[in-house]
Amino acid sequence: MNRLHHPKLVQCLAAYETCSEMVMVMEYIEGGELFERIVDDNYEHTEPTSARYMQQILEGMQYVHKQNIVHLDLKPENIICMDTTGTRIKIIDFGLARELEEGKPLMVMHGTPEFVAPEVINYESVGLETDMWSIGVICFVLLSGESPFQGNNDAETLALVTAASFEFDQESFEDISDQAKDFISSLLKKDRRCRLSCTKALAHPWMASFTPLNRRPTKSLKKEKMRRFLAKRKWKPCFRFIHHHHPSHPEPGWSQEAEEAIQSLDKQLQSEPRFQRALKDATLPKGATARLTCLVNGYPQPQVKWLQNEKPVSESNRVTMEQHEDGLCSLVLAGLEPSDSGVYVCRASNKLGEAMCSAKLKVEM
Repeated sequence: MNRLHHPKLVQCLAAYETCSEMVMVMEYIEGGELFERIVDDNYEHTEPTSARYMQQILEGMQYVHKQNIVHLDLKPENIICMDTTGTRIKIIDFGLARELEEGKPLMVMHGTPEFVAPEVINYESVGLETDMWSIGVICFVLLSGESPFQGNNDAETLALVTAASFEFDQESFEDISDQAKDFISSLLKKDRRCRLSCTKALAHPWMASFTPLNRRPTKSLKKEKMRRFLAKRKWKPCFRFIHHHHPSHPEPGWSQEAEEAIQSLDKQLQSEPRFQRALKDATLPKGATARLTCLVNGYPQPQVKWLQNEKPVSESNRVTMEQHEDGLCSLVLAGLEPSDSGVYVCRASNKLGEAMCSAKLKVEM
């Protein structure tokens, strides 16, 4: 981070190291995730605005790549708006970034399934081109609201990535130019040597077509699919998708050292349950539906139990419980009755500990 000083990159302002820890003071960026901004009802999402965001991402990564550094974790969560109203963005989270050294092949075992490049899954050498694949996926989602390699599970997603198998759905891309599709296709090449560099991507006709000198009527893009994409987005410990599914992609380089690295990473990721968002009190009329939701983090994934007035809650035709891999937990009570009133507790536990949060539900007659 001491070497990465650019307007499109989050800045490290200071760092302090002791024998047991390191503290980094990072630049404060208040605008929130780019994709969250886009789905806001007050934001006009068009192909030109998407091109300008991609231009900023490329400018930032062009600088990073000139330092011979590869990010290795480019995804929507790591593209942040500088403020709550403008259109300037910054790239964040260089926790997995690595410097490339000439003559020393770099293989990695981490990444997010939908955004990781084929060479990562195959445990082959990565390079600056590995980031370009992720940029191509980000652009695809930005324009269509859909993920090009999203399968029904991680194994299916990884298989699609490995095959570099994707298509431009006619409905999702009906308002998108052919130049934009060519731009994406030029990045999502299985052979990393065939992908555009940041410099060549910035010179692509799609970028040039949206300069101030080439203004043309544009149509607002639909946001429904983007909202669904954000709603179902999942985060998983980065090592798991490679480790659990790698046997279906056997590689001669898969060594005892790699296994030990996975085990070490597994240990580092372990954490006791913590509630990122607690339950909220609610007052609802009889017959309504109550949805009590909270967000809990922890690894291994916590087991969740629900209590009403200190007694376990059981599922029924009126009561359903949901727990998603991103940590979102819900208790849904349909057709509320006076007996549903009380104090509800969500208890989350794993082998490292336990956490609880509670809320009052009042059913009015």
